[in-house]
Amino acid sequence: MLLQILANTPKWVFALFAALLWLGLNQLLTRRLGLSRITLLAVGMAAFSFYGTVSAFSAVPTALFAWMAGAVAVLLILFNRPVPAGTVYDATSRRFTVPGSAVPLALMMGIFFTKYAVGVALGMHLVQANDVSFALPVSALYGAFSGVFAARAARLWRLALAQERQLLANPA
Repeated sequence: MLLQILANTPKWVFALFAALLWLGLNQLLTRRLGLSRITLLAVGMAAFSFYGTVSAFSAVPTALFAWMAGAVAVLLILFNRPVPAGTVYDATSRRFTVPGSAVPLALMMGIFFTKYAVGVALGMHLVQANDVSFALPVSALYGAFSGVFAARAARLWRLALAQERQLLANPA
């Protein structure tokens, strides 16, 4: 059965998987990033997870609320955590040095495999697309993934704004 599922998977899905895997593996390395790139990753992954909700559960209007609830809940839980050790913001270049982490890779794969599993489940049992007991938890999970990305970006924005305010208050 697994071979049949893989054989019927569109080729672009494998390309998307490879792209997300490559992007996630790059997150394992320490790198220098600007705020726009950090924000773009968070927005892009939130859009991907939101699309997962909308494309699968458009017949369940409360699915969007579940997505939002999952995103906001996780964002609020993680927002006040400190940035990862080794994270440095240089206010003059407006760039971060961010240590490598497996978290973005795990989140990207989580969103991808959730979307894939939901697609397979709906392909086999389309009635689940209208099943609130299926749609709401999956939508909340998609939202939770988005909330983690949003919290990570928001914490870096907070660090940048604090250091830039400090630089303005105490010019050299």
